[in-house]
Amino acid sequence: MMRTAGKVTGDVFKSLAEFIKPGISTMDIDQHVESMIVKAQMIPAFKGYGGFPGSACVSVNEEVVHGIPSKDRILKEGDIVSVDIGTIYKGYYSDAARTFAVGNISKEARELIDRTEESFYAGIALARAGARLGDISHAIQEKAESYGYGVIRDFVGHGIGRNLHEEPPIPNYGKAGKGPRLQEGMVFAIEPMISMGSFETETLLNDWTVVTVDGSLAAHYENTLVIRDGEPELLTL
Repeated sequence: MMRTAGKVTGDVFKSLAEFIKPGISTMDIDQHVESMIVKAQMIPAFKGYGGFPGSACVSVNEEVVHGIPSKDRILKEGDIVSVDIGTIYKGYYSDAARTFAVGNISKEARELIDRTEESFYAGIALARAGARLGDISHAIQEKAESYGYGVIRDFVGHGIGRNLHEEPPIPNYGKAGKGPRLQEGMVFAIEPMISMGSFETETLLNDWTVVTVDGSLAAHYENTLVIRDGEPELLTL
């Protein structure tokens, strides 16, 4: 059931790669996401979650996570936009995020997007039965910081299954060899949030949108995965 939910989430991101362009609003993205999820006869996991008003978190430039979709927020050439979505299928969840270029973006912004994804894959290379949870966290941090980036500390990955957020929390920083030992069948949402500058964040007055304190660009890459036959299987590609 989580594979089914994850496949729809992956299909939505594939569609967004073509949909996102200068001149559309962040609300346009939200409506596109919701229509695809509902058409697949699934439930948008984020809509109403903790009072969140959208089906997608749509975060632009220095916004790290939890951007509220708005018809007044228009994307322009050179922006980057992070979209975080989840689906519910028969009571089981998926959760994933991607950062997209809006038209032509700077070399530095492109590198940030690519290297955030790279740090995700560095982490999940260690998502194997018998390893420690901290091994994933440490590998993500080491890769991101090797480029001089800040690793966001205030928000973390998590377990997932019958609930969107389950134990254990999975920081994108930490010490190798620490934390719970990974076992067959465990399901996680791993989600590096990386900034071009400081890792420090603040939450805007809307009580949702999180931004970098120094105004630096931030990128987000997330997939839901299961440890199966000792290896990580990605469910949201």
